[in-house]
Amino acid sequence: SSKREWKPLEDRSCTDIPWLLLFILFCIGMGFICGFSIATGAAARLVSGYDSYGNICGQKNTKLEAIPNSGMDHTQRKYVFFLDPCNLDLINRKIKSVALCVAACPRQELKTLSDVQKFAEINGSALCSYNLKPSEYTTSPKSSVLCPKLPVPASAPIPFFHRCAPVNISCYAKFAEALITFVSDNSVLHRLISGVMTSKEIILGLCLLSLVLSMILMVIIRYISRVLVWILTILVILGSLGGTGVLWWLYAKQRRSPKETVTPEQLQIAEDNLRALLIYAISATVFTVILFLIMLVMRKRVALTIALFHVAGKVFIHLPLLVFQPFWTFFALVLFWVYWIMTLLFLGTTGSPVQNEQGFVEFKISGPLQYMWWYHVVGLIWISEFILACQQMTVAGAVVTYYFTRDKRNLPFTPILASVNRLIRYHLGTVAKGSFIITLVKIPRMILMYIHSQLKGKENACARCVLKSCICCLWCLEKCLNYLNQNAYTATAINSTNFCTSAKDAFVILVENALRVATINTVGDFMLFLGKVLIVCSTGLAGIMLLNYQQDYTVWVLPLIIVCLFAFLVAHCFLSIYEMVVDVLFLCFAIDTKYNDGSPGREFYMDKVLMEFVENSRKAMKEAGKGGVADARELKPMIK
Repeated sequence: SSKREWKPLEDRSCTDIPWLLLFILFCIGMGFICGFSIATGAAARLVSGYDSYGNICGQKNTKLEAIPNSGMDHTQRKYVFFLDPCNLDLINRKIKSVALCVAACPRQELKTLSDVQKFAEINGSALCSYNLKPSEYTTSPKSSVLCPKLPVPASAPIPFFHRCAPVNISCYAKFAEALITFVSDNSVLHRLISGVMTSKEIILGLCLLSLVLSMILMVIIRYISRVLVWILTILVILGSLGGTGVLWWLYAKQRRSPKETVTPEQLQIAEDNLRALLIYAISATVFTVILFLIMLVMRKRVALTIALFHVAGKVFIHLPLLVFQPFWTFFALVLFWVYWIMTLLFLGTTGSPVQNEQGFVEFKISGPLQYMWWYHVVGLIWISEFILACQQMTVAGAVVTYYFTRDKRNLPFTPILASVNRLIRYHLGTVAKGSFIITLVKIPRMILMYIHSQLKGKENACARCVLKSCICCLWCLEKCLNYLNQNAYTATAINSTNFCTSAKDAFVILVENALRVATINTVGDFMLFLGKVLIVCSTGLAGIMLLNYQQDYTVWVLPLIIVCLFAFLVAHCFLSIYEMVVDVLFLCFAIDTKYNDGSPGREFYMDKVLMEFVENSRKAMKEAGKGGVADARELKPMIK
């Protein structure tokens, strides 16, 4: 052949350096915001808390000009107490209540002013305004205004933040009522919140079960990939039929249960549960029918997925640390989100003291610095996408190293760590550029979603249609760019080219292999979706059985929804790694067949199993009449 021999993984150079410098400068700006909020005293106000007169609890304070009750010595008063803690203003994101610094939080409910007075005398913690002495609590006509709203709920200090928070769930139910504006019957919401709080141990146990099931499924994928597809198919069929049958059985059982001896409140709860069971049963039936139809249409392509899962399973056997990749990414995201939230809280208390209409003190930032939180929000999106992109580049680099290493005995000791090393040394700029492109699409979509939520019920039909169309188009664009970015990172890991060049090369490869992409990705993704369905159904079925025999809760609709959502998120995090490996393997194969033809000096890098899979794929596509050009030459795999 006259073509020059193509060798991947040889040329290594730093890519997209300007974008790396831009990202570093942006992170420095994020650090400046955090430092500014701490330097202006926000950290002390956030951690120790402050009262409505600008005094920080637990320390001596400086007198503020024209502010009464400011400059007080609160050395012995270390906790913030709200006179009406459940009076929330969600629009301005604050509690509409007078805040005082107190020596102790009331651990028991105080029903009368006499109880408040007795609490102050015994504990030395005055719960009324500073202008009112404890001896005047029961005699002063101003007590109704200057003292807390009765009854005073039992409260406990929030760890590390010195705020007295009510321990009774009724306050949280009122908070949820303010958030969920579409609920017309507040009693329903109270029962929902009560169901969550009462069955919280079951919810935590089921969430842990979903995590264990996801880990078990990943181990199964590694060792029994050949039979996994059939196992998943059978289990999903049995699980969907069993879950649907159990739901209809529970519905029929509760419908026949006697209702003469129950109280009206218990009857209402039973009717809510019966209605929820009927909705669940109908939804499960429709889902099962749709699932069977899809599996019937795709039954002839199951053999292709078996071969594909076998190849991906070999990758996990050689690269076992891939299984733990979601943990590191989640840990990095949690650390960043904690930092971001803490900085946001600092920003919420920074600024200069300003007296509002009620005569109380608020801290506000004036001038250009008041727009720092916009910068902070952009940082949340960009850096989160950057962390996710680092995971994609790390996985791509490890799988590429595995694929293009002819002798698997010469693999690095830890290909994952070797991939991380290459990412840090050469490709952080590429990851920064790719994540910034996603940010540019995500921010307008979020702005449009915010506008749509604010104008809900006010805009005309045409405006509503235009907004939803724009949101949908941006969402589709974001998904396409995410897929292209992932393949661009794979191309970068192979050839060490910059982001734009890698994206162009990956796009050309995907277009040239459009039928293969459609066949492999559709069937593979569907089988991984069945794995997610299996985990969600198993967790949901366990939740139904446990919650059905739990007698202390009220309505268990919300607990079951929480558990199923968490199970799906956990399953998605783990199985998305497997999906990522499949996509990287396919792009490696496509590039391999483009630059190599099996002749001496240009042997293929792929192993025999992957070659058999491709040949079977071509035959299947030809038999289905969907194309697939057969290669006349014999494809020779690498020599092991």
